[in-house]
Amino acid sequence: MLVEEIMHSKIYSVTPCTSIQEALKQMKKHHVRHLPVIDGDQLVGLVTDRDLRSASPSTLAPKELQELLKRPVSEIMVAPAITVHPLDFLEDAARLLYENRIGCLPVLKGDRLVGILTETDILHRLMEIFGVNHPSQHVEVEVEDQIGILAQVANIFSDHRVNINSVLVEGNPAKGKINLVFRVQAKDLSKIVRDINRAGHRVLWPQHLSGPNQGEMT
Repeated sequence: MLVEEIMHSKIYSVTPCTSIQEALKQMKKHHVRHLPVIDGDQLVGLVTDRDLRSASPSTLAPKELQELLKRPVSEIMVAPAITVHPLDFLEDAARLLYENRIGCLPVLKGDRLVGILTETDILHRLMEIFGVNHPSQHVEVEVEDQIGILAQVANIFSDHRVNINSVLVEGNPAKGKINLVFRVQAKDLSKIVRDINRAGHRVLWPQHLSGPNQGEMT
């Protein structure tokens, strides 16, 4: 998945000369937490609600606070801003957010600002990928790390006419093992768990169906 598929193309921005007070008003008006700072048609920085709150502490006297709020955002903005390209992969953008502990990424095509991507956008998309925004159940299976193993387990769900919303493959501390994490559309998992265990795999979740004798269920 690419950044351009989920980024916001409608951008609210400020200039370096915009006052802190005006930037706060813009954030409140448009219900955003990040404002790109544009000088002409160039991105020169980024200001966040955290930057603005830090720059206007409530401990100041009213007169001091008013003077501070008149300062331009250029004095507190993050510059240069960390950016991504519309054709960057979503997982690479997520890594940038995580590694730099930031909440958004301006999206540049050449030197032109074409969008903005936030951590909320990525989390929402991950929820869709995981299938948790649709009625479903979580099934986690420990399997041998070998070619074709995913298809083997998926076929068990298919045999029970159960649709798979999503599947993830994650590492396992045990050597030669991986975990398959499914979101499936099923009300009763007992027979599915039975057949997965009988096939020689180990169901880790749901725990109440994954005891040592579950492979013998009838």
